[in-house]
Amino acid sequence: MMQDVEQLRRSTKAQAIGLVVAVVVCYGAALLGNLATMPQIPTWYAGIAKPPWTPPDWLFGPVWSLLYAMMAVAAWLIWRQSDWKTAKSPLLWFAAQLILNSLWSILFFGMQKPAWSMVEVFFLWLAILMTVRAFWPVSRVAAGLLIPYLLWVSFASVLNVAIWQLNR
Repeated sequence: MMQDVEQLRRSTKAQAIGLVVAVVVCYGAALLGNLATMPQIPTWYAGIAKPPWTPPDWLFGPVWSLLYAMMAVAAWLIWRQSDWKTAKSPLLWFAAQLILNSLWSILFFGMQKPAWSMVEVFFLWLAILMTVRAFWPVSRVAAGLLIPYLLWVSFASVLNVAIWQLNR
C-alpha cells in the first residue's frame, strides 16, 4: 500500500514537472517572438497601413497568452498520455510549429518583411494542421486545444496578406 502511494506521488510529481516544462517551452517561444515584436509595435507597425478590421494592439497579448497556455496543455497531454514511440511524431510536429511560430514574428516584425512572413505563415498553418492531425489519435482533447490556435493563425494569415498588399 505504501509503495503504491509513493509510486503515485512520484507519478504526480513527474506530471507536474512535465506540465511546467511544456509551459516554459511554449512561453519561451512566445518570449522569442516578443523580443522581435514589441520594439516594432510603437514604431514600424504603428506607421504601416492596416485594414480597418485589424484588431486593436491590446488584444494580441491576451489572445496569444491564452493560445500559448492551451498549446502547453495540449503538448503536455500528448506527453503524459503516451509512450515515447507514440508521442515522438506528434511532439516533433509540435516543435516544428512552435519554431515556425517564433520565426513568423522575427520575419514580420523583426525584419519588417510582410511578404516573407506571408510565405512563412503558410508553412506555419500547415505545421499546426499536421500537429492537430498527429495529436488526434493520441488525445482528442489535446487536438481540440489547438483548434483556436489554428483559427487565429488563419485570421493572422489573412491579415498578413492584407498588410502586405496595403504596403507594397
